[in-house]
Amino acid sequence: MNVSLPIIWLIITVVMSVIELMTMGLVTIWFAAGAVVALLLALIGAPLWLQVTAFLVVSVVVLVLVRPIAAAHFNNRIKKTNIDAVIGRKLIAKTDIDNLHGTGKVDMDGSTWLAASNVDNIVIKAGEEVKVVEVRGAKLIVEREGL
Repeated sequence: MNVSLPIIWLIITVVMSVIELMTMGLVTIWFAAGAVVALLLALIGAPLWLQVTAFLVVSVVVLVLVRPIAAAHFNNRIKKTNIDAVIGRKLIAKTDIDNLHGTGKVDMDGSTWLAASNVDNIVIKAGEEVKVVEVRGAKLIVEREGL
C-alpha cells in the first residue's frame, strides 16, 4: 500500500485538529496549520525536505507569535473560582493588622478571616481598605490599598 504525501499531511492535520478540540490547549492547532502548509506544498510537488521544513517552521513561528495573542483572548473569559477569586479583592480591616504582634482580621462575605500584611514593618489600622495579594492556608495576605 503506497500512501501519497498529501494524504499523510491531511491525516496529520486532522489528528492535530482533533487533539486540539479535545484539549483546548492552543498548542496542537498550530501544528495543524503547519501541516496544511506542508499539504499545499505536497500538492504542488515540492520535495519532502521542503514540506517537512515548512511544517516545522510554520508550526513553531505560529506557535510562538500567535499563541500568546490567542490565549489572551480565549482565557480572559475564564472565571476564577474558589480561593483564586479572592486574590485582588478589596476588603476592610476589621482589626489592626500587625505582623509583629500576630494580629489581624478582615471581613469577607460575612466571614471573618485571619489577615497579615505583606510588609512586616507596617501596621494597617482597623477600618482601612486592603487588597488581598496572596492566600496562605486560611490566612489572607493583604496590602494597604493604594500601595
